[in-house]
Amino acid sequence: MEKVFGEQVTKDRISVVIPTFNRAHSVLQAVASATEQTHPPHEIIVVDDGSTDESSELILEQFPQVTLIKQANHGVSHARNRAIERASGDWIAFLDSDDTWFNHKLATQMSALKRQPDIKLCHCDEHWIRNGKRVNPMKKHRKHGGWIFEHCLPLCAISPSASLLHKSLFAELGAFDESLPACEDYDLWLRICSRYPVVYVDEALLSKTGGHDDQLSKKHWGMDRFRIKALAKLLRSGALDQQQYTVALDTLTTKLNILCDGTIKRGRTDEARHLKAEYADLIQIASL
Repeated sequence: MEKVFGEQVTKDRISVVIPTFNRAHSVLQAVASATEQTHPPHEIIVVDDGSTDESSELILEQFPQVTLIKQANHGVSHARNRAIERASGDWIAFLDSDDTWFNHKLATQMSALKRQPDIKLCHCDEHWIRNGKRVNPMKKHRKHGGWIFEHCLPLCAISPSASLLHKSLFAELGAFDESLPACEDYDLWLRICSRYPVVYVDEALLSKTGGHDDQLSKKHWGMDRFRIKALAKLLRSGALDQQQYTVALDTLTTKLNILCDGTIKRGRTDEARHLKAEYADLIQIASL
């Protein structure tokens, strides 16, 4: 048995973490999908990150069992981190406020993890919804299980809403990097997947919605800027083995060259010079 909003605890407690900002139109569906799980969560924590719409009022009215944290706007990483600190479950399941889970999502993932009890991170496939229509992801977005560090390098290989991970990972490897305006999930998955294998459930267990104007990928140009920062931080950390270091450095160098070429073509030569100077120590290593 699970704890369900205040009942007795036994095991496998899952804390659901939902950050939201001005998404009253979709956050209620996200919360509802969490409350309807066949493996009921231990708790659902919604962090309202400075919304100016009626998100908080509607959540309190329709889901009084949910833990609601209201704060000034600090960004999605800060919101998730605050919820992780508050969470009392053994496992953390992230759910973006524009996504919805199928009702067997948590049950399916917990079953997969029990078959491989030494693994601390599980993710799954998903249905992509863009502008209200189902679309097929490209080959580069194909998901994998096992030791997937190299698959995590080009793009974010795990969707936050598709993940279920043991809370101990955050104590060991750190939480979301609040200095990154975007690609904070890419940074986290790199840190985890460089150390541990993952379980992948080859079944769509959620609907992932995109195409709307408030997505970070539309707010920030050149998303590889943030991936490069994450890669550089990891390379400088000393946490990678030689093979991981080599492929990560190759990825950083490729991304940095493409980014610098693009800024030069746009007439921002000084910006390209600044980028190369910022990563000069790693570029020199790559050129040896």
